[in-house]
Amino acid sequence: MYHFFVSSHQIMENNVTIEGTDVNHIRNVLRLKPGEIILISDETQTDYRCELSEITSDSVTASILSKEQDNHELPARIYLFQGLPKSDKMEWIIQKAVELGVYQIIPVSMKNCVVKLDSKKADSKLRRWNAIAESAAKQSKRSMVPQITPVQTFSEAVSSYSFLSKNLMAYENARGMAATKEQMESIKPGMQIGIWIGPEGGFDPKEVELAIQHTILPISLGKRILRTETAGITALSLLMYHLEI
Repeated sequence: MYHFFVSSHQIMENNVTIEGTDVNHIRNVLRLKPGEIILISDETQTDYRCELSEITSDSVTASILSKEQDNHELPARIYLFQGLPKSDKMEWIIQKAVELGVYQIIPVSMKNCVVKLDSKKADSKLRRWNAIAESAAKQSKRSMVPQITPVQTFSEAVSSYSFLSKNLMAYENARGMAATKEQMESIKPGMQIGIWIGPEGGFDPKEVELAIQHTILPISLGKRILRTETAGITALSLLMYHLEI
C-alpha cells in the first residue's frame, strides 16, 4: 500500500486532499486509479486508510475509510546528534535512522569533522536530507516524517537541547556495556532521548568535557571501534529493542 504525508488542514471529515509533488507521483509515476487504497498520515501522527476517489492534474482526493492513532512510532522521542561525516554517508545514516524510528536528526559540525559546509551547500544538503527522510518514512510506514534540522555547532546543539530527558554519547573511553545496559533500562516511554555520535575523527576531548558538564553521559557500544555511520544505527537499534519489547 502506497503511503503519503499531508498537513492536517488537508484532512476533512470524510476525505483528504493531496497537493504538490505527490500529485504527479500518484498520477504519472505510480499511475494509480480511483478505487485504489492508499495510506495517508499527518503531523498529528494519525494514519488514514483511504480510497482514491478523484485524480486531476492539480490535486488528488481520497475518501477516508478508517483512521488509527500513532501505531508506527516509538513510545519515546529519539534525537540523533550526528557529527558530519564524509561523502554521502549522511544520506545513508538518515535513511536507516528514520527506518529505526528516530524523531529528529541534528547534523552537528564538530572539531574533527572533515566536511565543512558553507551556507549555500548547507541549504542544498538540507533539502536533500529532508527529502530522503520523507522517502524513508513512506517506505517504513512511519506515522510522521522526522525533521532534519540545519547544521549546528557542537556548543549550539548542547545548549539548544538541554530540555531532553536524557543524553547519551557514544564514546570509546566510556565504561563497559554493563553501564550502557543500565542507562538503556532507565529509559521509559514518554521520555525524550538524545544520542550523540562523533564524526570519523571522533569527539575532541574538549567536546567530551563540555558534554559531561551538560549531563551528556558517555556510553559504550561494545569492545570494537565502530564507524560513525554504524554507531548511531547501533544505538538506535538498542533503543528500539528496549522500547518495543
